Amino acid sequence: MTIKEWASHQRKWWGKWHLYLGLIAGLIVSVVGLTGSILVFQDEIDQKLNPELFTVEANGTYKDYGEILPLVKKLHPELSAESIMINKGTTNPTYRILKDGYQTEVFINPYTGEILDSRPRFGRFIGSVMDIHRTLMIPGVGRYIVGAASLILLILSITGIRLWLPKKIRQIKSSLTVKFSASFTQQNRSWHNILGVFTFPVVSMLSLSGCVFVLNILILPLMLMFAGSSPQILMNIFGAKSNYSVEYQSLPLSNILNSFQKVEPEATVTAIIFPRDSTGAYLINAQKPAKMAEGRKVLSTVDQYSGKILFNSETDLPNIVHAYLSWIQPIHYGSFGGMITRISALIGGLIPLVLTITGFFIWWPRYTGRKKYREKNKGRAPKEKGEQVLLEVNVWRFFVSQLKKGIIYALWILPITFLSGGLYGLLVGIVWQPACFAVIFCSFLATINFAVSLIVLLFNLLFLVPFKKGKRYILRYFAWSMSIFILYLIAYFFFSNINICRF
Repeated sequence: MTIKEWASHQRKWWGKWHLYLGLIAGLIVSVVGLTGSILVFQDEIDQKLNPELFTVEANGTYKDYGEILPLVKKLHPELSAESIMINKGTTNPTYRILKDGYQTEVFINPYTGEILDSRPRFGRFIGSVMDIHRTLMIPGVGRYIVGAASLILLILSITGIRLWLPKKIRQIKSSLTVKFSASFTQQNRSWHNILGVFTFPVVSMLSLSGCVFVLNILILPLMLMFAGSSPQILMNIFGAKSNYSVEYQSLPLSNILNSFQKVEPEATVTAIIFPRDSTGAYLINAQKPAKMAEGRKVLSTVDQYSGKILFNSETDLPNIVHAYLSWIQPIHYGSFGGMITRISALIGGLIPLVLTITGFFIWWPRYTGRKKYREKNKGRAPKEKGEQVLLEVNVWRFFVSQLKKGIIYALWILPITFLSGGLYGLLVGIVWQPACFAVIFCSFLATINFAVSLIVLLFNLLFLVPFKKGKRYILRYFAWSMSIFILYLIAYFFFSNINICRF
C-alpha cells in the first residue's frame, strides 16, 4: 500500500478510529488482556503456588457448611466470619472464610475446623493480577478506565474486521495467508490481519463482556425494565432484611441451608454471605446443572430467624435477567464450555498485546513516510476543511440521510455480533446462548450510547445552534446512534424470547 493509498484508507471513519484508538489505548488493552489471560486459570495457579492452603489429608468425616461453621466458632470464637465458600478443584477441598470487610482470607481444614493459614485477599500474586485487571491499581476511576479500554478493544475489533474485508470474495484466501518470502513489513501486516480475523470472535466477546461488567450498575436496571420488572427487585438480593424482633434468636446455619435445599434440591451451595447485623439476611450462592460447564447460578436470601426464603432468583427474576447473571462471568473467563473455551479465552487475552506490537510496526513506517511526504509538499496550500455548521444544510434531509447510513452500519454490525458469539462456543457445541448474549450485551451498550447521543444533541440545540455554532457531526452521531439502537432493541426482544435461546 502506497502513502497515497494509505492516506485515502485512513480518511474513512473506521480507519481513523482503528488507528487512533489503537495508538491511544494499545498499551492499556494489552495489560488488561494479559492479566485476563492469567485470571482464566487463577484457581489452578493459586493452588499450585499455595498447595498447603487448598489440599489436606482426609482425617475423619468431611464436614459440610452447617457442621464446619459451629466447629470453627467453637475453636476460634475471636474469628468474625463475613462469608464462607468452598475451594474448588481439589480432592478434599478446604473452606475459605472472608473477614475484615472481605479483605482477609482464612483457610479452614474441612475435617478438624482448624485454621490452616490466613492472608490478605489482595496483595498476593493472583490478588494483584486481579487488581490490575479490574482497576489498573488506580483507586476510584481505575475500573472506568478499564471499562473504556474494553470498549475501545471492541471498537478496534469491529473496525479491524471492516478494514480487512476484501473487495472481492476471491481475495479472501490471499488475505489470510502469509508469504514467507515477502519482506518483514508485508509478513507483519499479514500476521496482524490473520490473527485479528481468526481471534475476532473470542476477543470481541471478552471485550464486550468486560465492558458490560463495568456498566452493570446501569445494565441490570435497564434489563429489568425491558423485562417489565422494577429495578427495586435488586434490593431483594443485596439489601434483604430479616423480620427482626428482640426476642428472636438466629437459626443455626444448618436450618438455613435446609430451608434453601427444600426449595432448590438440585442446587449445590458454593458460598454463603452472613447477615451483617440483626436485621440482615443470609445470601446463598449456589449452582444448578445446566448446559454450561459450571452450571446455572442461583441466588437466594433467607431470613436468619425464620428460615423463610425472601428471594429466589429462579422464581423472582425474569428469565433473561437470571440468565444474564449466570452467563456474564463464564463468558468473560471462558469457563462456560470447559477447558476448550478457557484456553480460547487465554489466547484471546494475549492477542491485544500481539496486535498492538504488529500494529505499531505497520503504522510506524507509514507515519515516517507520511512525514517525509508532508515535508516534501510543505509549500502547497492545504485543502480547506468545512466547519460542518448545522444550519448550512437542510437539517431534516441531512438527518434522514444519516439515519439511513446508520441503518446500513447496524445491518452489518448486528450479524457480525451474533456470529462472533456463536463462533466463541462452536468448538464445544454451545452456540446459541453466547450468540444471543452477544446481541443482548450490545443492545444495552447501544441503549446507553443512544442516551449519551441524546444528551449531546440537546446540548447542541440549546447552546450551540442559537449562536449559529451547531455542528453537523453531532446530528450525525445522534442519527447513527438512533438507527443502531432501534435495530438492536428489536434484536434484543427477539433473541430474549425465542425458545432456541432459552438459558
